Amino acid sequence: MILTTGGAGFIGSNFVLDWLAGCDEPVLNLDKLSYAGNLHNLASLGGDPRHVFVQGDIGDAALVRRLLDAHRPRAVLNFAAESHVDRSIHGPQDFIQTNIVGTFHLLEAVRAYWSGLAPAEKAAFRFLHVSTDEVYGSLGLDEPAFSETSRYEPNSPYSASKAASDHLVRAWHHTYGLPVLTTNCSNNYGPWHFPEKLIPLCIHNALAGKPLPLYGDGRQRRDWLYVGDHCAAIRRVLEAGRLGEVYNVGGCNEKTNLEVVTTLCDILDALRPRPDGRSYRTQIAFVADRPGHDRRYAVDAGKIGRELGWRPAETFESGLRKTVRWYLDHPDWVENVTSGAYREWVGKQYGA
Repeated sequence: MILTTGGAGFIGSNFVLDWLAGCDEPVLNLDKLSYAGNLHNLASLGGDPRHVFVQGDIGDAALVRRLLDAHRPRAVLNFAAESHVDRSIHGPQDFIQTNIVGTFHLLEAVRAYWSGLAPAEKAAFRFLHVSTDEVYGSLGLDEPAFSETSRYEPNSPYSASKAASDHLVRAWHHTYGLPVLTTNCSNNYGPWHFPEKLIPLCIHNALAGKPLPLYGDGRQRRDWLYVGDHCAAIRRVLEAGRLGEVYNVGGCNEKTNLEVVTTLCDILDALRPRPDGRSYRTQIAFVADRPGHDRRYAVDAGKIGRELGWRPAETFESGLRKTVRWYLDHPDWVENVTSGAYREWVGKQYGA
């Protein structure tokens, strides 16, 4: 068995579904079901004995210890995180609590469990920490992409909290010998993505006839990684990654936010034309930039390619078309997650 934390969120739920589609090894799934955690993502696993779900917080050390002792997982994969920059600007405390304090409590519970394993089980055990390229800060337009040895220079409360969690994971390896692996990924997109992030927000707004908000001039650059490719990378790192190492995971698809949204509009124009015959591009609206907005992120994923043989299977265009098609085919899921508190948040963030 493996234990995933945050396995009802966007990346976590995609990983759980992907894992169980490819093997029969059970998953113990711990998630506190905050605004971004959604059991509907895992509805297809209802009644499947390979999936054991527990609602709870990684900061609840007693709960984590009980789960580890009862289920005896061979690996822990930490997807649990507060992850939205805008929310971290408005309310950084939750990010400090989950990403830093929660990671500390999780590491301590896992260390105690790992220390008590038999020698063979102890040697085989892994703790895989899923992190972000945002810990490296912002790149100039002509600078080379971030590597695993790039200096940490986080610029938002979110990225600072994730940088701190990365440092804790590293320290628990070097101080206590905990067998850790860390991945730092670029911007993910794909199915089950909570629609406050750029791509699902714009799909949702486009179909509702609402503006497609772009911060500033829309020329912030990001590397885009299809979530299915990310899941494959995590599986490979868990299988063969070198202990204590960091692996950058990128999609090799660097685009401006404006390019992302115009491409998305073109796909929607083809798959779900507007009744008036006009392009969805006419709904693009530039809004005031957010404070401290990083201009460019890009990661060099050469290390994971050289050492582990992983490369993304999707181009940006093929992955985005799959993503748009998924949202068109799942209107009930979108309606369920975009009610109530979500609408209040979007109104607060983009209402002006």
